[in-house]
Amino acid sequence: MGSRPPLGGDVIRELQTPAGLARLHIAAADQPRAMLLLGHGAGGGIGAVELVGLADALPARGITVVRFEQPWVVAGRRTLAPVAQLDSAWRAACQELEREGLPLFVGGRSNGARVACRCFAEPQRGLVLSAFPLHPPGRPERSRVEELAPVAGSALVLQTEGDPFGGAAELQAALSQAGVRVERLVTLPGRGHGPDSRSAAARTRLPELLSGLCDEVTDFIQARLV
Repeated sequence: MGSRPPLGGDVIRELQTPAGLARLHIAAADQPRAMLLLGHGAGGGIGAVELVGLADALPARGITVVRFEQPWVVAGRRTLAPVAQLDSAWRAACQELEREGLPLFVGGRSNGARVACRCFAEPQRGLVLSAFPLHPPGRPERSRVEELAPVAGSALVLQTEGDPFGGAAELQAALSQAGVRVERLVTLPGRGHGPDSRSAAARTRLPELLSGLCDEVTDFIQARLV
């Protein structure tokens, strides 16, 4: 995009991709040292609690956070787009942000984490993944470990202990069986698919949980900037 606006403040930038019009929701650091691009899941959008938490906290730590809204969501469709469309739109977003000249980290939540794994390539520095969906609920035989295994050495994974799509211990076991190790796997409390904010007790614990999550992501990014 030859006339794209500069990154600054909190802005929404539209982006034409091979799969249609997408949106970049940008929370910009005043003096950014890195950029983190995050994709959303199939059943929820960019308002997922951990995506919002990272966008709120990380700019003050010198990390610009960009939440990517896939074209199928922007178009108002309720059905997840095919893999080829998801990946082509994501690659367009990566190419757009690489032009900013900052070290680029990528990742996302659930299906967004899968997309980031499939498309991970230089010059991207690392992956920040939340609630990687190892398998559909109740279907452990339909493992998706082959999407994460090739890039596990570059990934920070934030996984709840009782995730119905594959908890932290189950994910670790699947990676070990595949003969690879994730760079860092953080076990989060709870039995939901990602951080839980549904109950009153969960909402009470959420600020502390998000604070720790943001610390983990900050440390991971800083270590890869050296």
